[in-house]
Order: sequence, then structure tokens, then C-alpha cells
Amino acid sequence: MTNYLLGCDWGTSSFRLRLIRTTDLRVIGEVTSQEGVASTFTAWKASDETNTVARAHFFQQRLKRQIDALAANVTLNLDTIAVVISGMASSSIGMDEVPYATLPFPVDGSQASVKRLEAQPDFPHDIFLISGVRTTHDVMRGEETQLIGLLALLDTLHHTVNDAILIFPGTHSKHIYIQNQQVVDLQTFMTGEVFNLMSHYSILKDSIEPTGLTTFSDNELDGFKLGIHESTASSILNNLFQVRTNQLFDLLTKKQNTLYLSGLLIGDELKSLIDQKDWSLILCSGSNLYELYKLAIEELNLSDRTMTISADLIDQATIAGQVKIVQNQLVAVNK
Repeated sequence: MTNYLLGCDWGTSSFRLRLIRTTDLRVIGEVTSQEGVASTFTAWKASDETNTVARAHFFQQRLKRQIDALAANVTLNLDTIAVVISGMASSSIGMDEVPYATLPFPVDGSQASVKRLEAQPDFPHDIFLISGVRTTHDVMRGEETQLIGLLALLDTLHHTVNDAILIFPGTHSKHIYIQNQQVVDLQTFMTGEVFNLMSHYSILKDSIEPTGLTTFSDNELDGFKLGIHESTASSILNNLFQVRTNQLFDLLTKKQNTLYLSGLLIGDELKSLIDQKDWSLILCSGSNLYELYKLAIEELNLSDRTMTISADLIDQATIAGQVKIVQNQLVAVNK
């Protein structure tokens, strides 16, 4: 099948495989699972303590099971279709460790760090394994593919991004700085992970109610707004303890207090952007965090220089990035 590609987003704790028609980026079918890179690596270690099974081969066999499942879903033979993999599969616990690309990093993907693994008799697919990008003090892996795809999609809409900070919220939020069509810096914020640690493993866990955080009442969002404004007023370490006293003194309900904690952390992440007045901002959020980050940007008076990207476009960006990177690789080979 020509003009098709298998796009795999293999994260630490999740797996997603899509059959993509490259001519229009249409997804023909997909499979997902919780067999992330971390659990796959652990399974490899546990199943073969003598290391007689190569790690790359073990990962390929797990991947082949998912390709076979996808083939059954779409009732097509997917043999010989190349697989492009972004995310953690190129890390030290992944299929094969691939060196990071370095800055400045062109946003067209032409300098992406990619390792090609050729098809084998028991795995009839070429693999393009995409690595991440590093600075002297920070790294990203997966977001670079989203970035390349997003800017390509925006270019088709005649929107050129320059002197902009792209904000990718998540467990480890990324702020990516773009100048002259290159990534010139990036920063990681452990916003989501700290929220998880505080809400499940700290003294604060009994002061909040973190379940069911999908829709919010105006009353609950008032707690979030309070957290945003407190984050700019004093130290985050002092502010975190106020989550405890909010509950002790009946100042907020547990739901409000949960949003207060979220506001403190997201506000602390975003407050440095207030003084970076020469940069436009682009919020690249999935649907689960979009409302909160958008509200935080409004409360911090950053809306006038912020462009928000829809969750649907962010989802499509990974696909567009994977396709563009593979096309760059094939052009380089054919020169």
C-alpha cells in the first residue's frame, strides 16, 4: 500500500498506533493500549534476565501484535508499510536509544534525529525511530514531533510563527521558544507530576478531592482563580501549605481546594511569561487541560498576546509531524 504510514506514539505509560493516509493525513484506523515504554521495558527485563533476546527485537514483537490488531480492525494487510515512532521509544528504556537533536532546531524537521531500522523477515516494516531535542539543561521527547506538525499545519493556514513561546501543558509541561523558524530554547515544568504527588502522597491529600476533574462549576473555578493570583504573590512552598489551612479553617470546599492547588501550580508555571512581553504565546493544550490553562492565561492578563490551538488540531499535529519527518528522511535518502 503506497501513500500510507503507520504512526506510533509510544509514551512512558501509553501506546497509540494509527494507519495514516499521507496524502491528506486521514486516520484510517487506530488501536490504543496502556502498554507504554516503561512496562514494555520492565517486561523485557523480567522475561530475559540472561539478555538472550535483544531489546529492540522484544519491542518489535510487542509492536507487531498491535499492528496485527490494527490490520484486523481495518481488514487490510499492513505488511511492508513503514512505521514511524515518536515518544519514549527512542529513550534509554525504549526500543533503541537514539541521540538527541540539539539547538538551534529547525521547525521544518529537517534536522530531526532519526534512526532507521530496516524490515526483517519476522517484522516486515521499516521503522523510523524519532528522538527528542536537548539543550544544555533540558530535554523534550515527543513534543518536537507535535511542534513540527503543528507549525506545518499552521503554515497551510498562512500563519507563520515567529518570536513565539509554544506552551504544551501536561505531566511535564513544555515551553518552547521559536525564533527565525528554529527552536532556540525550551523549558520543562513538572506541573502535572507535582499536582499528582501533592494530591495523592503528601499531607495535602486529605484536604482536597482530586477525582472527577472534568467539568467545573463557577464556584469551583473561583478556587482556581484564587490559586492563580496567590501564585504570583508569594513563594510556592508557602502557598502549598495554604491548601492545608484552607481545609482546616473551612475557607474552601475540598473541590474548590483541589482547583486552588491546580491554580497555584499552573500559575507558578505561567507567571514568568508576564515579563516576556516581546514574545507572543501559543497555547497547545489537549481537551483535558485546555479550560484551566485558558482561564489561567486570562487571569494573568496574557490573553491579548496568546493564540489558542484547538485540541483537535493538537491531536492532528502529531500525525502531521510524523509524516513530515519521514518524508524528510526519504528525500535525504533519495538525493
